[in-house]
Amino acid sequence: MTTVRVRLTLIYSGLFLFTSVVLLIIVNTLMRQALDTRIARFPLPPERPRPAPAPRLGEPEPPPPLSELVRDVIHYQWDVSALTIGVLTLVSVVVGWVVAGRVLRPLHRITATAQRLSLSTLHERIALTGPKDELKELADTFDAMLDRLERSVEGQRRFIANASHELRTPLAVQRTAIEVGLPEDVGEIRAKLLLHNHRMENLIDALLALAQAGHGLRERSPVALGEIVRFALADAGENGRGPAGVTVTSRIAPFVLQGDPVLLNRLVTNLVDNALRYNHSGGAVDVTLADGVLTVRNTGPEVPEERFHDLFEPFRRLHTTREQGAGLGLSIVASIARAHGAAVRARPGPAGGLEVTVAFARDPRAGT
Repeated sequence: MTTVRVRLTLIYSGLFLFTSVVLLIIVNTLMRQALDTRIARFPLPPERPRPAPAPRLGEPEPPPPLSELVRDVIHYQWDVSALTIGVLTLVSVVVGWVVAGRVLRPLHRITATAQRLSLSTLHERIALTGPKDELKELADTFDAMLDRLERSVEGQRRFIANASHELRTPLAVQRTAIEVGLPEDVGEIRAKLLLHNHRMENLIDALLALAQAGHGLRERSPVALGEIVRFALADAGENGRGPAGVTVTSRIAPFVLQGDPVLLNRLVTNLVDNALRYNHSGGAVDVTLADGVLTVRNTGPEVPEERFHDLFEPFRRLHTTREQGAGLGLSIVASIARAHGAAVRARPGPAGGLEVTVAFARDPRAGT
């Protein structure tokens, strides 16, 4: 693919070569006409033919006629001009390349800033200096757009924080009223109300986590991903989630990355919960962390190939179980992974179930 810099260099050099050739043709043509006219205006007197004397040793040869001199001068001028144009064309290519680079330098700065920006770095600006030309106008417009985008994102973050408080408080009050206010003789109704209250809390937590991950990371810190995986596995074992008799195996290598520990814990917890919940009695779950690649495999029902595009979509459920979730588990995983610059991939397991892989990029600042 030809870059803009190469095209500008070719345009500069092409225009120089075209104008130089035109100038060479015009100058040489006019000079030849001027010489021919001057010779025709002052003709030499005719000479009587004389027998040519025998050349003597040491004597110079007679000069050639003027027409031959004019032709030799013009040919010499053509050769010198062509050589000069060739050299200057090479010089123009080098100069055009340098000039095009200087002209496009502000565009490279704008492009680098746009590629570096994310929802967590919206405070950065191009702040292009120099004459008020089209490139500075473009940079200022881009900065103004970033100002509006940053204000919008900050407003949404404040809304999420306020919604988190306003939605959790009534549910906590409701749960307390159910646990304290209802008598023991309505135990079945009390248990159902508490179950629905717990599901509503989980749904709100999932939606807030999805919204927070979708708005990027405000702050990053070194996170030991291996410790988070061990904690999630221990928590899942203590709470006994999933069918009975599921065997959990793990191979965890140390890995440190820059990220949000709360969101990363949610990512790992969702993967482990999904692997346990959508399994069968006597099944297996295998968790591997090696070189920054987290892989969670489980046995269980086969996932139809036509449903794979639904795996990471919100509120999409592949199976119906008695512990039916809200359909946000893998969509939260995908959103948190994107916020950390990780790639998520899912494929069917060799013995049914699913294999989900999250590949994190190694950050040299975080160490190992």
